[in-house]
Amino acid sequence: MSAQPLSLDTLAAQLPTKARLLGVDLGTKTIGLALSDVERRIATPLVTLSRTSFAKDAEALSAQILKFEVFALILGLPYDMNGAEGPRAQSTRAFARNIGRREAVPIAFWDERFSTAAVNRALIANDVSRARRAEVVDKMAAAYILQGALDRLAGIAAVSATAIRAF
Repeated sequence: MSAQPLSLDTLAAQLPTKARLLGVDLGTKTIGLALSDVERRIATPLVTLSRTSFAKDAEALSAQILKFEVFALILGLPYDMNGAEGPRAQSTRAFARNIGRREAVPIAFWDERFSTAAVNRALIANDVSRARRAEVVDKMAAAYILQGALDRLAGIAAVSATAIRAF
């Protein structure tokens, strides 16, 4: 099983040519999930899971990992606005450790400080009703988190390819 969460640089070095990543927005009441395409260019909102117990949450997450043949998880890490890790970040790290004991998939973190706020602003700008926003915000926040990580991974790959050509 997966031991410690990886940096995106380390994850990038382990990625096969084609593999899906699953973005995770871990909330206290829900878990938003988003899925990448196999070329890891686009993050698409997938589903919002209701949280119950860790065992049931992990089972539901495992089902999505299996169903979509996910290579790795990108968990949104909720830093405080000053960059410190508060209780929510510690809870997310604990969730990652526990999932890592169950699933043989790499796990990396992505700073999620502004994900929900950015998604809410976009939904409001598009006149999405409050009820509909409540339905989709978590999985869209997961897509926002995952897209940020995908863009960073693409940058890492571009730098690596340039370095190899220069060598």
